[in-house]
Amino acid sequence: MAQGAARPARGGHPARLRALDGLRLLAALMVAAYHYGGRSGEIGQAWGSSPRVQFPTASTFFAYGCLGVQIFFIISGFVICMSGWGRPLRSFFASRVSRLFPAYWAAIILVTAVFALPWVTYEAVSPSDALVNLTMLQQPLGVDRVLGVCWTLWAELRFYALFALFVVLPGANRRRVVLFCAVWTLGAAIAQAANLPLLDVVLMPEYASYFIGGIGLYLIHRFGHDALSWGIVGISFLIGQHYAIRGLWHPASMEAFSYRSSMGIIAVVAFGYVTVALVALGKLHWANWRWLTVAGALTYPFYLVHEHLGWVVVWVLHRKLGIPSYGTLALTVLLMLGLAWVLYRFVEQRLTPLIKRSLSTVRLP
Repeated sequence: MAQGAARPARGGHPARLRALDGLRLLAALMVAAYHYGGRSGEIGQAWGSSPRVQFPTASTFFAYGCLGVQIFFIISGFVICMSGWGRPLRSFFASRVSRLFPAYWAAIILVTAVFALPWVTYEAVSPSDALVNLTMLQQPLGVDRVLGVCWTLWAELRFYALFALFVVLPGANRRRVVLFCAVWTLGAAIAQAANLPLLDVVLMPEYASYFIGGIGLYLIHRFGHDALSWGIVGISFLIGQHYAIRGLWHPASMEAFSYRSSMGIIAVVAFGYVTVALVALGKLHWANWRWLTVAGALTYPFYLVHEHLGWVVVWVLHRKLGIPSYGTLALTVLLMLGLAWVLYRFVEQRLTPLIKRSLSTVRLP
């Protein structure tokens, strides 16, 4: 999950895009709503019944919350292009590692420890698998995941690698970034047609369009309106909504947990594109409240811990303490945000600068 950053300054002083921080928090809350009330599975065990029973009306809307991930990917394309512009590879590498890993390591350790408690009914992964999870490479290695959300981090890592290799390493400029977007879009389509696992892993046809759309929006933010940049954004949206519907739509049926309409899915994906576009065009500069910076900082640790630890918190609050469903939902979100603040304050703020300084002195080939 790329963190919001300062946009390039015309007068020498960067201005933080706080609206982007707010959108990141909204996307994280969407995902949390999906995990707590918009799907079946382990969360049903925590509630004692299906979330559809706990939230008979809201669960239908919560089911769309999984599209917060697509919004994350659009934001990531925007922010990674912004943060990688003009940076040497070593600096880009140091910033990404120091940003991703401290809170991630803490979340892996915390969830593994909680799931190992004798009164927690959810099964912990083996010690060996938990150690592999610290590398963030568990998914390609076929190892059980400690965090259910870490599949999105594997997609982010591949995007960072592609962007670093083809844009940051040779040096970012508008022509190179446009070419990168065009080649990746075409390559992802070929990968889909070829049905070759290696191409799917590298080019990510299901997710590439969202990252590319974010990059196109950053080009508009940096250089202004032009048909080429808007073309990148438009094509990425057309492809992105297709993959979102293909992955999330299903016919209405009694067996399915919830029914997401195709128009509803398109609307949520469009909301992500339009909101980042408004940020890119400077239309949301009025949303410049300082608390949004804090909200953006809490988003990543909240995203990491909310799902699995949320199961335990829901079970305690609802099943053991008898707190009603909506009260449990609100309290669980607040407790996870509080835990996110602890991780940000005592893990990220301490380890991120240390790791960044250490890696910045390493010479890369």
